[in-house]
Amino acid sequence: MQQNLTLAQLGWRSFFQQQLLLEEYEDSQMLRVFQQFRNELEVQGENGSQRLPMRPELSEVTVGDWLLCTSQGDFVRSFERFSLFARKAPGSQVAQQLIAANIDTVFIVVSLNNDFNLSRIERYLSLANQAQVQAVIVLSKADLCDETDHLIHQVQELDPLLNIVAVNALQASSAAQLLPWCKQGQTIAFLGSSGAGKSTLVNALLGSQDQLTGSIREDDSKGRHTTTGRSIHPMPSGALLMDTPGMRELQLADVQDGIEETFSEINALASSCRFADCQHESEPGCAVVKALEQGEISERRLQNYHKLLREQAFNSATLAEKRSKDKAFGKHIKSVQKTAKRIKKTGQ
Repeated sequence: MQQNLTLAQLGWRSFFQQQLLLEEYEDSQMLRVFQQFRNELEVQGENGSQRLPMRPELSEVTVGDWLLCTSQGDFVRSFERFSLFARKAPGSQVAQQLIAANIDTVFIVVSLNNDFNLSRIERYLSLANQAQVQAVIVLSKADLCDETDHLIHQVQELDPLLNIVAVNALQASSAAQLLPWCKQGQTIAFLGSSGAGKSTLVNALLGSQDQLTGSIREDDSKGRHTTTGRSIHPMPSGALLMDTPGMRELQLADVQDGIEETFSEINALASSCRFADCQHESEPGCAVVKALEQGEISERRLQNYHKLLREQAFNSATLAEKRSKDKAFGKHIKSVQKTAKRIKKTGQ
């Protein structure tokens, strides 16, 4: 970074200011996590950039978080977040993976080629709605698509109030359509599948080649995975832009409210079903099935609604069980340590 940024330029606001105690003003500094490495964090404050070594107490920190540190750079505590993106860790691993914190707007990037998928957009929207973050659907590679208007209409049918922008990231004037959301002090995150064109858009908005980009594989229209870590970059507009790795797998957990908001019309219909515990499949008096038969909702959308609810319920229960076991194990370890100290002290 060429020059130091003020706290406001780094995204600091009254939400964080109100979390400070009077005595913490004297010998402390507020630092924001700009990049996360295996063994350390890159953080930014009013005095510039510095590195913090990874320690157990920093294990739940992610890019975008604000940290309170001493003037010497020792970690004190994390600030409460106003938004958080998280998912179940990929594969069979039973763990939550933090993606980004304190985001104002998320650009959900979807390629207008053979990889276009409405159900995937709904998946990302559920994550954004759970975090209560404004979402903008960015339809990339518009220069490679002959039916852009038709696909925009399909996305708009998901939600008439949804912000949708079609761009050719290789043209600066086209990418500039996203600038209204990129105001000073605002933090913007890019989410999307691998090869959707996020890094090309990042480069266009930054006016540089900070991020690597990959070409399209001709056999399947999918781009190469190019971003390998999460990082924040100051934009010429004064906003802070966060790029994230392309996600080949986005498993949802603890996002039931986000799913219900994403499928708000189905959730509203459910309140008119005859049975309170209606599963919207074959029960008599089901308002959702009636709407499906009358063409008010599509079968694809209803099936995806069921799929995401089942997935998040299973993953949430699995993660809750792991947290419970971890908590019990932690109590056991503390009990053993306490007993060992007593025996060492008393000899019995």
